[in-house]
Amino acid sequence: MKVIFLKDVKGQGKKGEIKDLAEGYVRNYLLPRGLVKEATEGNLKTLQKQQQSEERRKEQEKQEARELAQKLEQLTVTVSAKAGEGGRLFGAISSKQVAQALEQQHAIQLDKRKLEMEPIRALGVTQVKAKLHPEVTATLKVHVVEE
Repeated sequence: MKVIFLKDVKGQGKKGEIKDLAEGYVRNYLLPRGLVKEATEGNLKTLQKQQQSEERRKEQEKQEARELAQKLEQLTVTVSAKAGEGGRLFGAISSKQVAQALEQQHAIQLDKRKLEMEPIRALGVTQVKAKLHPEVTATLKVHVVEE
């Protein structure tokens, strides 16, 4: 019996996959638990439409990430901190502080976990990578000035 998986089933198939399984297994186990539905023409067309809309949504997310990356490439975020001799900071500038400064100065919300950086411990300009999408990264300039 041909079925479409609605959820991942260990050892059988993944969500959205179409497979031919034993009729008893399908009728007695998979269907009552809502793990699969029959692969009729209508259900196959619905699955195809869902996959197309999911693809469009992913492409839209990727495009938005590219646009944000272009914006971030042109920006410089300024963070002030107390410093000692030789431009060494007391403490360090973390990704959380950089994300907050970005939001305050440029009204761009960015999750601190998307910033791939070591804590900044010196004055000056530092390049910080931001992973906006699995395929899109941007470089942001962080300028640390003395308070």
